Amino acid sequence: MEVILLERIAKLGQMGETVKVRDGYARNYLLPLGKALRANEGNKKRFEADRAVLEARNLERKSEAQTVAEKLDGKSFIVVRAAGETGQMYGSVAARDVAEILAAEGFTIARNQVELNQPIKTIGIHQVTIHLHAEVEITVELNVARSAEEAERQLKGEDLTSAEAIYGVDEDALKPENFFDPDAQDEDEEEEA
Repeated sequence: MEVILLERIAKLGQMGETVKVRDGYARNYLLPLGKALRANEGNKKRFEADRAVLEARNLERKSEAQTVAEKLDGKSFIVVRAAGETGQMYGSVAARDVAEILAAEGFTIARNQVELNQPIKTIGIHQVTIHLHAEVEITVELNVARSAEEAERQLKGEDLTSAEAIYGVDEDALKPENFFDPDAQDEDEEEEA
């Protein structure tokens, strides 16, 4: 199906372009959300008549997104979750959780604006991209830890999933060659000799 885009859509096109998309994408997403119109003569004339209003509305949304971006860009948020000793979380942090965390800080972000290819399942510091507008994108930092104290230690650069942090032992001490010496004789062999 051919549609006329009413706003810039990433990986698809700019406002006013006529693009060919799959029927389901147009019917289920672009048309109901008012992001596009079916490409026919009546809609082309309607778009040209409303073009100035659409461009002004798009510019207004972009400026609002940029003001939010200036406040939010580069900020760090602490997320406390239960996790095992190795740093593997018992649950995960999904886009919905990120939106709720930002909402608790006073930012209204929809979960579809949060770009997470897969949920966060380990503790540590994670970079999350947020799309505020088709042309405005920012990155926030999520400090996922088991407690606020661990979050502070992670900020200082400490690795909470290393053997030293977990067991209090240097990583080299846990190598197999430190447990077994192939040149040493077995105690039973020494008694027989």
